[in-house]
Amino acid sequence: MRDKKKLKLKKFYFHPITVYIFLTFLVVILSGILSMFEMQATYNVVNANANDLQPTLVAVENLLSFDGFKFIISNATKNFLSFGPLSMLLISLLGITIAEGTGFIEALTKRHLNKIPKNVLTFIVIFLATISSLINEVGYAILIPLVALIYFINGRNPILGIVAAFCGVSFASGVSLFVGSMEISLMDYTKTASLLIDENMHIALSSNLFFIIVSSLIVSIVGTIIIEKIIAPKIGKYKREDEFAKTEQYSVINTELIEQQQIERDKNEKKGLRCALIVAIIVLFFFIYSLIPKLPYSGLLLDMDETTYVNQLFGENSYFQDGFTYMVALFFILTGIAYGIGSKSIKNDKQIIENASKNFAKIGSVIMLIFVASQFIAVYRKSNIGVVISAWLVNILNYLDLSGIPLIIVVLLLIAIANLFLTSPANKWLIFAPVVVPMFMQSNISPQFAQIVMRVGDSITKGFTPLLASFVIYLGYLNIYNLHKERPYTIKKALRMIAPYFLLIAATWILIVVGWYLIGLPIGPGVNPTI
Repeated sequence: MRDKKKLKLKKFYFHPITVYIFLTFLVVILSGILSMFEMQATYNVVNANANDLQPTLVAVENLLSFDGFKFIISNATKNFLSFGPLSMLLISLLGITIAEGTGFIEALTKRHLNKIPKNVLTFIVIFLATISSLINEVGYAILIPLVALIYFINGRNPILGIVAAFCGVSFASGVSLFVGSMEISLMDYTKTASLLIDENMHIALSSNLFFIIVSSLIVSIVGTIIIEKIIAPKIGKYKREDEFAKTEQYSVINTELIEQQQIERDKNEKKGLRCALIVAIIVLFFFIYSLIPKLPYSGLLLDMDETTYVNQLFGENSYFQDGFTYMVALFFILTGIAYGIGSKSIKNDKQIIENASKNFAKIGSVIMLIFVASQFIAVYRKSNIGVVISAWLVNILNYLDLSGIPLIIVVLLLIAIANLFLTSPANKWLIFAPVVVPMFMQSNISPQFAQIVMRVGDSITKGFTPLLASFVIYLGYLNIYNLHKERPYTIKKALRMIAPYFLLIAATWILIVVGWYLIGLPIGPGVNPTI
């Protein structure tokens, strides 16, 4: 009797670059179909001058047309060059690769960071990622490549570091230790919507301060548990496939010479780290001095045209926000060079550039990915599909008669769903605020708490959509450290890997919001969940 051999179909994997190209064509075709069926929606915006609601009609724009193709072709270069993650990533990598090339990051990691327990290091990563949302989305461009490198040097799986950094930035994007860019972008919409009910309502920038501080700690702790107990065992160790056959070799080892070389190396590394520390203190002093107003030659990173300090830091024309990534890169460049000179790991400028260039070469595929992703996201935004879906979702609230906890949970979930299709917090709140804020106030819930529900709903699904611009950095770095090039990390696989984090953090967020409302703790100075 012959053995029957089972035929196994070999799985075929599309590279993410190919998938984004397919998605772009899909959006173009879908926009043509939806436009043909006149898919549209109406939502209200607040007219601040008249203090009333102004209906706004939005329809899906047909990109499967002459004008649509004209937009796609003529704006391709602009879409790529104006894509935020591209510039932030290139600038941050300029500093990180130089620091890596001089040996600074490796020496710092092996001498200090590897002494930190795994759980503590993961908590630090997630906590830093969480509070990085204070300055828009710089955490993606800085922390993902840096943490991946640190984990790799530390002997842990760099994929785990990438996941931890991405999840920390994404699923806690609305909280930090201080008021920041999120308050600036949301507060005006909250205030104008609240004036529809109470003309004397005052919304302060610090109205969510207590909530965001406590929440950042809770989410970081829960996130650390999820990463270490659930995701880390699934990802496993970082094993290389190319193992060389072991052969016995006999040689005379001069142990005395090896020990002498090690002593010399340790001496140079310590000297290099001291030099890097001195430079780091100088750079940090300059950075802090640049944030202090009204001192001689101070305030370099402040927009002095603004009246309040928070607006000077995080306003629309903030030099601090625009220059933060460059300042971080400059920090790594200067400390890396100082280490290289002190440790004698570099001899001249040519060696610095050569080492940095080798490390920079790794991101070629990421730049290709960013190009196709920038076209996809630009085409999607132009189609207005996300705005129409969000308008439909907010209009559901007009047919519901809810109050208290049911109202909070429903609004939270609707915002979270809308965030899958419209990732900008300001654009979502522009649509949701005129309905949500008055509805909350009529249910005796403060408009400041409505703003908390908005930022939490935005956080719940922030990292679980490929429409998030910085998702490409996460996806690109997964493939940089992927050892199985024939099986690339696809969008589906990248989302599946963070699914446990997404689900458990979503449940945590709902419990925090509902628990805070039930207990009635202040959410900011002089501000409570209820009016």
